[in-house]
Amino acid sequence: MEEEKPWALISEVGGEFGYLEELADILRQHFQLVCHRELLQNPALHGPKIQALLMWKYCPAAEPALLRLLPSLKVVASAGVGIDHLDVPFIRGLGVKVANTPGVVNNATADMAMGLLLASARKILEGHQIALDPRTTHIPQSLMGVEVTGSTLGIIGMGEIGYKIAQRSKGFEMKILYHNRTRRSVEVEQEVEASYCERLDELLRRSDFVVVAVKLTSDTTGLIGHRELSLMKPTATLVNISRGQVVDQDALVKALQSGTIRAAALDVTHPEPLPRDHPLLCLPNVLITPHIGISTYNTASRMVEKMAENAAAAVKGLPVPNEVKSQ
Repeated sequence: MEEEKPWALISEVGGEFGYLEELADILRQHFQLVCHRELLQNPALHGPKIQALLMWKYCPAAEPALLRLLPSLKVVASAGVGIDHLDVPFIRGLGVKVANTPGVVNNATADMAMGLLLASARKILEGHQIALDPRTTHIPQSLMGVEVTGSTLGIIGMGEIGYKIAQRSKGFEMKILYHNRTRRSVEVEQEVEASYCERLDELLRRSDFVVVAVKLTSDTTGLIGHRELSLMKPTATLVNISRGQVVDQDALVKALQSGTIRAAALDVTHPEPLPRDHPLLCLPNVLITPHIGISTYNTASRMVEKMAENAAAAVKGLPVPNEVKSQ
């Protein structure tokens, strides 16, 4: 019965940061929902009954001021694999579990990486704009792109998403290099015909396309800066589908303006969206999408289902399938 379902806090249904109606329906199968706005309007009424905080697009933010309003909270369940927006030790210190949704985002994110790579290499966006332009009377030579098939791909971060990118790259007969904190097994390397680069510098020097697929941590913040960009080929393209903070954007602007690298294709920036006068938005050799790597209906539905599964388990005192125990 409806009154027997536990209560969960969400951002909103619809709106800029809210759930699509069909995604909210998935949550309603497991929870009675309270929107963030409703909580703030009457925290004394809603706060004590909320047992789960369900974060979608990082909202509602699990900040101390909000958590103090939720004395019965048992779990913060976040959509996606990244947890850089969560203070996991603080939340766990309150006796609240933390969960994310790894695995379900891998294919969509890997598809996005390859889409950005191909679109940048073959100037697909520029071609689209020229094809639609009413002034177009001929096809300009400026649409000449670079070859993807047979080129060398360097993957920084061979986790689940990096592995999926490598799988897709095999179809383009790409030579695959990867750099990771720990080397993958021989079996994994053989499955995708990938060669390990113990030093990041080696990967950067040899790659025609560099795809960044690491988690954002203190170690990876600013991982790609002036020095790293200077090691890349002047014909190389940087593709970032991880987090904007992994790349020093000021250094990237200079590298693109000076011809240190050929191009960049980014699904992530910092902040998101960029200020409208940011120089990255004005460069002709940059392709930017608004962090839509996981934005497919199938992936979004699976993410919400996984969030609900994690949160329901925590509320019932059962093991949480995707509990995050450390940052």
